[in-house]
Amino acid sequence: MIRRKFIRDSFITSIGIQAIFNEACKSPDSSLVKVNESNTLEVEETTLAILQKLMTEGKLTSEKLTQLYLNRISEIDKSGPQLNSVIELNPDALIIAKALDSERKAGQVRGLLHGIPILIKDNINTADRMMTTAGALAMVGNIATQDAFIVAQLRKSGAVILGKTNLSEWANFRSTRSSSGWSSRGGQTKNPYVLDHSPCGSSSGTGTAVSANLCVIGIGTETDGSIA
Repeated sequence: MIRRKFIRDSFITSIGIQAIFNEACKSPDSSLVKVNESNTLEVEETTLAILQKLMTEGKLTSEKLTQLYLNRISEIDKSGPQLNSVIELNPDALIIAKALDSERKAGQVRGLLHGIPILIKDNINTADRMMTTAGALAMVGNIATQDAFIVAQLRKSGAVILGKTNLSEWANFRSTRSSSGWSSRGGQTKNPYVLDHSPCGSSSGTGTAVSANLCVIGIGTETDGSIA
């Protein structure tokens, strides 16, 4: 799907998760698979259907895909233009991806999300080695004891929780004069298309990460104009 056509034809809050999966179920156009000079997949604007097709054909693994996104986060989120959309990476992401590859090899595929790296907004609990802080320094060190329902369902579906995204601190319930995409823990998230413009928010990190192709899918929360 071409992003500009997607934005023109559909407003994100009216699409719903079912429509996203309906799109993913369509037959992928193999001509959209881009291979660079090193014969490796380029992740820009790829789709869920294409990635699943490549993994089914044995041309790509979840471990390799996860590493590609980790590399891209390092190159343009933590350095280069420094988009600052990812607040924390999952130290177990590659281990999880490798385990899911083993399941696929054994003939067990959980569904469309099997082996797909996903970024989660930092106000959503993940019961792993990552913190859940809502971007607040006051919450640093907080490790959830239980996954949020959506995270549990994603794990059950075979998704790789790649990391947590920055946000407007406390999902923007902090001040009437707050800056979209700024948190005391994560700093200021940038708009990937116009670096000195607002990324909107409060799900700024997720929006920027998806727009900049730092993950296949990102999860935000709608609290007060968060998903823009």
